[in-house]
Amino acid sequence: MPTSEDQPPAGALWGYLRTHTNPPVFILSVVLVLAFLAAGVVFTGTIERAANAVLDFITGKLGWFYILAATFFLVFVLGVMLSRYGRLRLGPDNSRPEYRTLPWFAMLFTAGMGIGLVFYGVYEAPYHLRNAPISAAGEQEAGTQAMNYTIFHWGLHPWAIYIVLGLSMGYFCFRKGLPLRPASGFYPLIGDRIHGWVGNLIDVLAVFGTLFGLATSLGLGAQQVNAGLSEVFGLSINPTMQVAIIALITAVAVVSVMLGINKGIRRLSVVNLGLALLVMAFIFAVGPKLYILTGLADYTGFYLQNLVGTSFEVFNQQAEPEAASWQAEWTLFYWGWWMSWSPFVGMFIARISYGRTIREFIGGTLFAPVGASIVWFTVLGGTGLRYQLDGKTDIAGGAPESALFTLVGELPIGTILAVLVSLLTVLVVTLFFATSSDSGSLVVDMLTNGGDPHPVRGQRMFWAVTEGAVAAVLLWIGGSTALDALQSAAITAGLPFAVVLLCLCAGLAKAFRDERLASAPSASRLATPDARAHDLSEREPVTDSATGAPARRPRGGLSSRS
Repeated sequence: MPTSEDQPPAGALWGYLRTHTNPPVFILSVVLVLAFLAAGVVFTGTIERAANAVLDFITGKLGWFYILAATFFLVFVLGVMLSRYGRLRLGPDNSRPEYRTLPWFAMLFTAGMGIGLVFYGVYEAPYHLRNAPISAAGEQEAGTQAMNYTIFHWGLHPWAIYIVLGLSMGYFCFRKGLPLRPASGFYPLIGDRIHGWVGNLIDVLAVFGTLFGLATSLGLGAQQVNAGLSEVFGLSINPTMQVAIIALITAVAVVSVMLGINKGIRRLSVVNLGLALLVMAFIFAVGPKLYILTGLADYTGFYLQNLVGTSFEVFNQQAEPEAASWQAEWTLFYWGWWMSWSPFVGMFIARISYGRTIREFIGGTLFAPVGASIVWFTVLGGTGLRYQLDGKTDIAGGAPESALFTLVGELPIGTILAVLVSLLTVLVVTLFFATSSDSGSLVVDMLTNGGDPHPVRGQRMFWAVTEGAVAAVLLWIGGSTALDALQSAAITAGLPFAVVLLCLCAGLAKAFRDERLASAPSASRLATPDARAHDLSEREPVTDSATGAPARRPRGGLSSRS
């Protein structure tokens, strides 16, 4: 019998893939990603034209689908939270949360919104004031409507999208013993076929949605860091500089990956949240405080009062071309971005929410980050609105990546302090970038390894580098219109996953009907695992007793794959 040392390298590689990955998903994902990277570099013009054609079709023909789907997800998660199933835990009945509330919230917030909050925080409301379909008579009413669209884009709808996927994976993995993968949510619909090619295809779609959603976020982050460095040091703003920034910050993310979740993502998230709050508090302290405080009540009330109407608002391309174009550029972009990003955020928030009740999971994930987002946009966007209305600066006429630095330059502070605040903002964006890349690599690796919540760090490092490469190629393809390329990628990637999310809602509804709250675990259609089976604390790697090599952790589930 030949020993393991006698095996050819190909055999050793295949053995590694079988041990540490789900080979069909991993291999197909790697091949397709490499093909995209090569095509993006070699056939830049062709890829750009194809992306624009797909974008025009989606925004022109399927905008209504994005609008209705996002609203349905919000209604669905609110219904689940208020139902009797809200008492169920994401785990056995005796399980308890792994993370305390503050670190849990910090990881939720930085992973779920991250770079976009800083990128659009100042710019979006002034832009809507000038370009959105607003019918208000006075400037105060117009400003309120502009902020309403901003809060609408960053409020309940995106988090409802994340919750659908996070709830599905948390419920079926931690409570029912299935692997932590999107395909597990299809078990009530297709049974054991989730372990075959259908489940693998769902996971590959999730990989691509995650990669392109993350690439959009990382691309925005690179643009804003570039703008900040240009403001402070006079560096040029161009795709080459932004690709270099992506490479440098990806290296920071790789270091975070090496430290693991407790020492890496968790600590970075808490520090990042603290620095972001410091920037917000400073702008509030030196900005128009009374206007901000008045606006906080006004904007929140207007958002809640008009939530239903705004949720179903669709502009006709023939009758209202300018309004329809604005909606495609903003609302459809956001809904596509959130849907394409949902595998990343959904799996990550499921991974860190073990032991929480469904009601606590939905309530905490839906309302706490949304409340923080409203405060953030009121302070930054409200200050930007005030300065725009007063004619102090034209934020809406500038670039979104430069808006925050433009605002800082207009604050009643000295030059030295303005430079320090700008540098602090660059640091915040950098940390948002690093935490997104780190947590994204964790999610993509779990998607490609079959749902193992303890992936090999080398594989996570590989995916962190890959995420940066995809973002760099999208920026390179876009050139001077890089933001358009990022938006096209987000909207296109969101379409197939919108269908997946609808199926996950159907799977959850069917599973809840089978759930027996007061019965023994065996009464459930799916076996409920012991709490110890999903202990997610960081542990030493399991090793094979014969070879000493890392061994694959059992994932649990209903049947083994042949």
